[in-house]
Amino acid sequence: MRVAVVDIGTNSTRLLIADVEPGGRVGERVRESTVTRLGEGVEVTGRLGDEPQARVFATLERYAGQIRAHECEASAAVMTSAVRDAANGAEFSAAVRERYGLDGRTLSGDEEAAATYAGATAARPADDPTERVVIDIGGGSTELVCGARGQLGFYVSAQIGVVRHTERHLGSDPPRRDELAALAADVDAGVAAVVPAEVRERAQAAVAVAGTATSCAAIDLALERYDTTKVEGHILSRAKLDALLERLAALPLAERRGVVGLDPNRAPTIVAGVVILSRVLDAFGLGEVEISDRDILWGVALELATI
Repeated sequence: MRVAVVDIGTNSTRLLIADVEPGGRVGERVRESTVTRLGEGVEVTGRLGDEPQARVFATLERYAGQIRAHECEASAAVMTSAVRDAANGAEFSAAVRERYGLDGRTLSGDEEAAATYAGATAARPADDPTERVVIDIGGGSTELVCGARGQLGFYVSAQIGVVRHTERHLGSDPPRRDELAALAADVDAGVAAVVPAEVRERAQAAVAVAGTATSCAAIDLALERYDTTKVEGHILSRAKLDALLERLAALPLAERRGVVGLDPNRAPTIVAGVVILSRVLDAFGLGEVEISDRDILWGVALELATI
């Protein structure tokens, strides 16, 4: 069954067109990500701004054309933290449905976590006993999902995100060390508040999905052109993340945009992203993380194929 999933996130708007076969095998035909920063300013105003919405609508217009061209049998647009948090989120969601014919759904934090876990573990053996935490860092929230043997255990949507925390803490260019320290302390407190210590202590391994994680891998691999086959399964040690943060945080934004492997549009938020990923690993007592391109897009695609 051919399906299309659009993920309208706080920082980026992404498209997956895939053939889902019996048994849950996902064959990607189109995968695209555009940094649209829908959540820009929501932390301050509580509303989705006109310009951010216009950026998303322009991207959806292009994606809708691809969905029609591939004759998808089912499609959905999922919206997460920025839309959940905004006073005009319901109005935006209705516009997505009416203008582009997409089944626009604003996921709760729990639904987002479940779909993320389903995608991240889809290609793993069902009887794998390793207790993993799946880390999905978004623009406005971070999903932390723990489980083993293909079964969801603990999960939570934390109000920690690269757009939210950049706007909250990183006012200098490049960011000052005290700003970075304040951001790290905020993340530490946020994780400790929503994830019990016994859950963190059980984790044996970590998988990180979405743009921050894949960007970190692409920078580490110095990829001139993004290559999912190289990013998938790439391991980043805690020491590598420290070195990456030191490098990126020392650069003013204009120079950060030129870093090999980094989408220039992610340059404004990548520093906060590396801090968040590093501190989450520390909170769970883990020294490395596996990077994966299989995320909420895969999870929703699998769901569409079973409806």
